[in-house]
Amino acid sequence: MRDHLILWLAVIALLAGSVSGCTSRVSEFYTADDFRTVPKIDVHFHYETLDGRYMRLADSLNFRLVSPNVDAGRSISEQLHITTELKKRYPEKFAFFGTFGVEHYGSEDFAGRIISRIDSCMAAGASGIKIWKNIGMTLKDSNGNYIMADDPAFAPVFSYMEEKNIRLLAHLGEPRNCWLPLEEMTLDNDRSYFRNNPQYHMYLHPEAPSYEDQIRARDNLLERYPGIRFTGAHLGSQEWSIDEVAKNLDRFPAYDVEFSARIGHLQYQAITEPGKVRDFLIKYQDRIMYGTDVGVSGRNTNYAATAESLVKRWYDHFIWLATDAEVIVADLNGTPVKGLQLPKEVIDKIYFTNAEKFFR
Repeated sequence: MRDHLILWLAVIALLAGSVSGCTSRVSEFYTADDFRTVPKIDVHFHYETLDGRYMRLADSLNFRLVSPNVDAGRSISEQLHITTELKKRYPEKFAFFGTFGVEHYGSEDFAGRIISRIDSCMAAGASGIKIWKNIGMTLKDSNGNYIMADDPAFAPVFSYMEEKNIRLLAHLGEPRNCWLPLEEMTLDNDRSYFRNNPQYHMYLHPEAPSYEDQIRARDNLLERYPGIRFTGAHLGSQEWSIDEVAKNLDRFPAYDVEFSARIGHLQYQAITEPGKVRDFLIKYQDRIMYGTDVGVSGRNTNYAATAESLVKRWYDHFIWLATDAEVIVADLNGTPVKGLQLPKEVIDKIYFTNAEKFFR
C-alpha cells in the first residue's frame, strides 16, 4: 500500500508538472492530460520477474506490454517460463517473443534444435521469435570467424519461419555510435553503455564485422525471405538517419520498425530538423511502433524508485511525440527538444494499432 501511494504521488506530480509549452487544445491533437487514457503498447519491455506490480502499473496507465526473450543474461528457459506465466495471468495485456540459443553453432543438428525451440516458444503462446546482436558480434565458428545472421547455417531456420508465418524481431548490430570513440558518440546513454560494456564497443574491436557488415547481413535476410514478417528492433540499427530507415521501409514491404532505446536519436535529429522527423513519423505511421527497452527483474528491489523512473520515461516520451511542449532530454546533456505534436491518428497507430497484432 505504501509503495502504491508513493508511486501515485510521483505520477500526480508528473501529470501536474511543467508542460507549459503544450499550447494547442484543438481536437486534432492529444494533450498531456490524455497520457493516462490513450491506449498504448510498449513493444520492447524486458519483463523478467513474476512480480505483478509492474503489470498493474502499466494497466493503470492504459499500457499493454510486449516482452522479448533475449539470448543473454538470464537463461532463455527461465525467461520463457516467466513470460509464459505472465501471459497466462494477463492474456489481454501481456505478450512475448521467444528466442533461441546459438551456443551449439557448428553441430550437426544446429538448425533442427533451433526449429524445435521455436516450436516450443510458439506453442507456449509467443507472438514471434527474437534474434539478438550476439549473432554478428560475438558468435564465432571453430576457426574464429564471426558468424552473421545471413550465414547458411541459419537458412533452414528462416525458411521455416517464413513457411510457418512466424514474425521475426531482429536486434542485429548496434547504434552506429558503437563504431565511434566515446567522445564522438552523439548520445550520453550510448557513451555510458559502451564505456561499461567494452566487449560490445566495436571501435575497440577493429577485427570484428563493421557497421556496414551488420546492415548488409540484415538486408540479405530481408531479400532472401520476403515472406517473413520482419520487425527491426531499435529502428533496425539505422537510428542515426531517418533517411536510411525510410529507404528500407520503402524497399521491403514486410519490414517494420520499433524505436525502443532509440528515441533519443530521433530527438537528436529533431533538434535541427524537427519538421523532417515529424514528416517521417507521419509518412510511415503504419510501419513504426513505440517501445522503451526497459527491463525489470527480481533484482529491482526498490519498486517505488523503479516505477517512478518508468512512469517518467513513458510520460516524457508521450509529451514529446503527442504535444508541442519542450522536454528536457538527459541523453542529450539536458538539451530541451520541442515536441512533435503528431496528430491523434498517428499517435494511435505508433502507440497501439500497429502493435495490436502481437496480441492476436
